[in-house]
Amino acid sequence: MEKIADIELTSIDATDPKPRSFANSINAILIQEDDIETPYGNIHVAIQGDRSKQPIVTFHDIGLNHSTCFQGFFSYHEMQPILRHFCVYHVNAPGQEDGALFLKPEQDALGNPESLGSRFVYPTIDQLAEAVHHVVEHYGMKTFIGFGVGAGANILARYELNHHEQVDSLVLVNPTASKSGWIEWGYQKMNSWYLNSGQVTAFTEEYLLWHWFGKKTRWTNHDLIQTYKEYIKVINAQNLALFIEAYLKRTDLGIVREMDAMRKVSARTIRCRSLVLVGDDSPHMDDVVDMNGRMLPEITDFMKIADCGGMPLEEQPGKTCEAFKLFLQGMGYVPTLVQKQSAAAEYNQLHSLERQLMPPMSC
Repeated sequence: MEKIADIELTSIDATDPKPRSFANSINAILIQEDDIETPYGNIHVAIQGDRSKQPIVTFHDIGLNHSTCFQGFFSYHEMQPILRHFCVYHVNAPGQEDGALFLKPEQDALGNPESLGSRFVYPTIDQLAEAVHHVVEHYGMKTFIGFGVGAGANILARYELNHHEQVDSLVLVNPTASKSGWIEWGYQKMNSWYLNSGQVTAFTEEYLLWHWFGKKTRWTNHDLIQTYKEYIKVINAQNLALFIEAYLKRTDLGIVREMDAMRKVSARTIRCRSLVLVGDDSPHMDDVVDMNGRMLPEITDFMKIADCGGMPLEEQPGKTCEAFKLFLQGMGYVPTLVQKQSAAAEYNQLHSLERQLMPPMSC
């Protein structure tokens, strides 16, 4: 048997991933960043694009912020022709933006905390939806397109249920309509306990990576995972614990798919055009299918992204961009942009897949 010679690699240098920022991207146009005061805390908003254009409002998932959740996708080269027609308002949950200080209770005139205890009273998920409304009113938006991921998708769905007239359409990535289950509750409670100590433990790191990507991507896309491991190191752990606890205490959206024409008028449901996105290896597949099954099929498009885990914006930005582009064209936006034939064919299968996921009608 021929002996295999050892080969030493001497010309390859390992480099750490650079911090992600819209300011460091050649494709991103970030015109301003604001801190908006609301009754539920300061909301950090980063604005990308021409403010005279139709608004897109984004909201991120737990453990992320507007940079780590959306910078890669909205700086993707195929997104640039789309963004010429829109202005993107990236909304951050309180204390989740880059460099955020530890959230402390407000103080009265004597310097005493107004809230009970020594912890900042973090807004509930419903209150975060109302905080988005304060942002919308601050910038004078008449209508906007919502783009949410995970917890952000749940928050924007709640906003639509309360302020339907101001939501033009929704793009929901890994959304959930139900309250937290026992398994999620147990893991997140442990994460919250560790994070409140001010540090991100190996347990929390593993959970966040699973929550974002799932098992398959965790072991197949090492470069992407390493990049997000670096992001985890700079998270404000105590602020994240507050956001996780708020998301853990979420209530069920209470939406139903009502097939009876008479009852449909008064049924609690999302009434704007919606695109529901999920990776075919997403750890949140069951929650997404459940939510899709509770939305109106005639105004809801469901798309499962192939070869993708829990973060389609990072793992398959090309396919996600094409799906978004086709969805916008269906709404009457960007009609002149040319679509890739393969993506168009995949998108045309949405309604047939929707019919397969529709529960049988009761007699």
